[in-house]
Amino acid sequence: MSATAVLDLLDRSRESLLDARHEQVVERRYQIAHLAALRAGAAVLAARSRPRGRRVRGMVTVWDLIPTLAPELSEWTDVFARCPARCAGVPDPDQGESRITAREADDLLRDAERFLELVARSLTR
Repeated sequence: MSATAVLDLLDRSRESLLDARHEQVVERRYQIAHLAALRAGAAVLAARSRPRGRRVRGMVTVWDLIPTLAPELSEWTDVFARCPARCAGVPDPDQGESRITAREADDLLRDAERFLELVARSLTR
């Protein structure tokens, strides 16, 4: 993939982090922070993966591929891989109490910010 596409993904990750910082709804802040991390992870895949003509069976996520393509970032996969399951169990904030706390959303936002920093640094080496 082109360097332009990688830079675009990094920029979109930064924009998502800004959106998450300003989001007042805890569930949305959590989801947007996860999206930022996904975009940073996608930038790694875009920069380091090479097409192989081989088909992968079943669903493979960004978090499944990071340890192979960027082992130095593999410790982050557990942090972000469980986010979709947490989001799926979150009730509508207008309908009831959230299962995601403000602390969890803020922690995820900080983790996503740190992950983006590490991704950007790893891609400029």
